[in-house]
Amino acid sequence: MTRARSLPQPALLRFTGAPEIEVVRTPRWLVVRFAKDHTLASWAIVGGGLSRTLTVAWHQVSEDELRPPVDARELLGMRLLDAGMADAVGLLTSRNLESYVDVTRRYGDLEARCIATVGLGNALCAGDPPGPAGRIGTINVLCRLSVPLSTEALLEALALATEARALAVREASIPSTVSGEPASGTGTDCMVIAAPAHGVPARYVGKHTVLGHLIGTAVREATTQGVEDWKRERRASR
Repeated sequence: MTRARSLPQPALLRFTGAPEIEVVRTPRWLVVRFAKDHTLASWAIVGGGLSRTLTVAWHQVSEDELRPPVDARELLGMRLLDAGMADAVGLLTSRNLESYVDVTRRYGDLEARCIATVGLGNALCAGDPPGPAGRIGTINVLCRLSVPLSTEALLEALALATEARALAVREASIPSTVSGEPASGTGTDCMVIAAPAHGVPARYVGKHTVLGHLIGTAVREATTQGVEDWKRERRASR
């Protein structure tokens, strides 16, 4: 039986995963840990860009915690440090982390696993006028592949995952909170691609490849499920 490794946080709430990945839930944290080093591509506010790590961590915050003059990057960096995860790629969300979605798609020895949290209080359409977010609400997506990727393939995977997320939001007919146009995401979304750091890297992950197919279906299905969960919760709260 696989055991979840403990975090420097309160009691473990939920664990799922294969030996290659651990998914740990504690109050205000959702933590994905890899058994071996992974290379990541993202625009995360902590640990973003091209990086190498064992950990991706979501941190749940309230709207009051991010009011000016709070620096969101500094806040998350300090909380990761306090939690013993200073080397993690860090994501912020106001979404209840119990709502996370976990979708895996496989073909032969290849696998794409997407873990996502979906909130749409800050829904926007690409090209909307700039301005501060009226409400906190964001989509954070991690898509982990089972094989190494070249730098070019990492970036291609990041683009494809972002396209799949936008498609899922567009299909849900969520209006932009600014323009009323069909939203393609939120103003604070973050996408993360992760792949093993060692081994012979795949060079291509476009739509004509099996890996591209797995990325697209896993991210699209996870985002769609997350959107539906969010909409259902909104209806129930009225």
